[in-house]
Amino acid sequence: MNAYVVLASFLGTAVEFVEALTIVLAVGVVRGWKSALSGMFTAIAVLVVMVLILGVPLLQIVSLHAFQLVIGILMLLFGMRWLRKAILRYSGLKALHLEDKAYNEELERQREHAKNTKQMDWFGFATTFQIVLLEGVEAVFIVLTFGLAAKSLSSAVVGSLIAIVLVVMAGVLFRKPLAMIPENTMKFIVGLMLSGFGIFWVGEGIGVQWWHQDLSILVITVILLIVSLAVIKGLSRKSQTAPTINKTMGEQL
Repeated sequence: MNAYVVLASFLGTAVEFVEALTIVLAVGVVRGWKSALSGMFTAIAVLVVMVLILGVPLLQIVSLHAFQLVIGILMLLFGMRWLRKAILRYSGLKALHLEDKAYNEELERQREHAKNTKQMDWFGFATTFQIVLLEGVEAVFIVLTFGLAAKSLSSAVVGSLIAIVLVVMAGVLFRKPLAMIPENTMKFIVGLMLSGFGIFWVGEGIGVQWWHQDLSILVITVILLIVSLAVIKGLSRKSQTAPTINKTMGEQL
């Protein structure tokens, strides 16, 4: 069992599950739990089939170096996307994604289409199906990339299962958006992990001999963390000074 893969898979998939749960809760409150849960479980069934088709069989089709290179590039692009958004949010240049706000917005959208019927509400069904499938695809991507790249698919699956259990338990116990979970922090950490793993596997794919092999992932991640914190600090100063400059120019005009 690879502890690093378990942790990375847990953090990455937990973000997606929290976002999906927010919408499922909103749909369940307004449209009814039958349609909300039906859409959710249907999407989960589709995702399970996708994992069975796209999972382990990939190792028997694609050569190792080609697989490492392609997966490394995908992980790097995906990780840098999350890392960029997290840096912009920490620096104040992008609004934080708040689950309670998303929950309230979804409530209003569902109420606009509400119907007084005991039959299956297909609008609510479609809403939860789409959001769970969308977030689930990203979660599957995280599980497959971490698991297959590190040759420890079981570790990635365990991490994702832990995330599912904890998020579902939290949803059942609280029945409200999980606003207390620092989503941006999780995305920042996962972005660092994905980027670090991505750089490592791109190097492996093109024949780079890394220092102490897998230990290099930790070194790369630490370097990315230091650079990211420096960028956040620089952008924070820029976001704080920009309003002052604009105000001064306005007064002069």
